[in-house]
Amino acid sequence: MTTTCNGYELKPGADLRGADLEGADLRGADLRGAFLKGADLRGADLEGAFLGGADLRGADLRNADLRGANLGVANLRVANLRDADLEGAFLKFADLRVANLRDADLEGAFLEGDFLGGAHLRNADLRNADLEGAFLKGADLRGANVEGTILDKD
Repeated sequence: MTTTCNGYELKPGADLRGADLEGADLRGADLRGAFLKGADLRGADLEGAFLGGADLRGADLRNADLRGANLGVANLRVANLRDADLEGAFLKFADLRVANLRDADLEGAFLEGDFLGGAHLRNADLRNADLEGAFLKGADLRGANVEGTILDKD
């Protein structure tokens, strides 16, 4: 099923590069494999959205609600996720290199095998997050809450 928002057609594989979706209600949207490079998603409600394999390089997701969203294998390189709510989100094998996750809520998020090299996770809430096998070299975790975070299940 295809829907529209702010004049953009929302569907799997949609070309939404540079789209202005600031504050949009995209709850439960199926945007798997969509091209959202450089899109403005500030304050967007993406709760429960399916963004698996989406290209979100350089997207602005500040203050976005991504609770329970599926971002598996998504490319979030250099994306701005500052103050985003990713509680319980599925991010397995996502590319978050150099992404800004400062002050983000990642409590209980599934980040197994993610590329977080050089990511800014300062003051992020990583309580009970699953980071097994995640690549963290150069990540800034200063002030992050890592209570109960899983780094190795062995």
